Amino acid sequence: MPTIDVNGTPVHYTAQGHGPGLLFVHGTAADGESNFGHLREHFTDRRTVITPDYSGSGRTPLHADELSLEELADQVIGAARAVTDGPFDVVGFSLGAVVAAAAAAKHPELVRRLVVINGWARNDDPRQQLAVDLWRRLPDVDPEAFAAYSALMIFSPPFLAGFGSEGVKATVAGIRAELGTLRQIELDRRVDISDLLPSITARTLVIGSTRDALIPVEHSREIHAAVPGSAYAELDSGHMVVFERTAELVALLGDFLDQD
Repeated sequence: MPTIDVNGTPVHYTAQGHGPGLLFVHGTAADGESNFGHLREHFTDRRTVITPDYSGSGRTPLHADELSLEELADQVIGAARAVTDGPFDVVGFSLGAVVAAAAAAKHPELVRRLVVINGWARNDDPRQQLAVDLWRRLPDVDPEAFAAYSALMIFSPPFLAGFGSEGVKATVAGIRAELGTLRQIELDRRVDISDLLPSITARTLVIGSTRDALIPVEHSREIHAAVPGSAYAELDSGHMVVFERTAELVALLGDFLDQD
């Protein structure tokens, strides 16, 4: 896995395929491979797919006690620029959607198209504050409760139930609150891009998930309303739409990204 130094942080990334750049930006508690590894093959025949790990994920280290949105945006843009000189498209999921939107606002000359999946613009929604604050506090008092709560929040009820009893147990057992995850959740609960959204000039598609308990679909609708000229789509899914509705998501992405 190659590395690019961005403001003193070694940012690890992968780059596969041929063609114009397509940057995927992962969400909290994940990395480029875990969120998008299964999607990559759908695009590498015509795109150079770039999947960086920002600070606290994968092999990219933390270097401070607190993450910033600008820091993560610089890291993912740095990874893309290490691979391609031309403008590229960006797909962001969850916290990665917020990072991608901020990057598009900061670098309009680099971001050709933008896809924002299950993101949010602000953190003054009391229900959102309650959900994310509890998510952050649980690891300090009961790591097993954190894992169970995470599973309940990120998957829709029918999708999680479909794992069966043993599958649910295995899923919960695989969820851990690493230090990088905690720092990313702390960023989740304070980030605000509402002032940046109107300045985005890239052609934008916003995707929301109607069964999302972690980031309710109203937040995606708000982003769509704030980004000038953006297109909008909804999928019948929980937060982890990248797994729950893979085929439908790939179709939406392909239709949008392959437009002239």
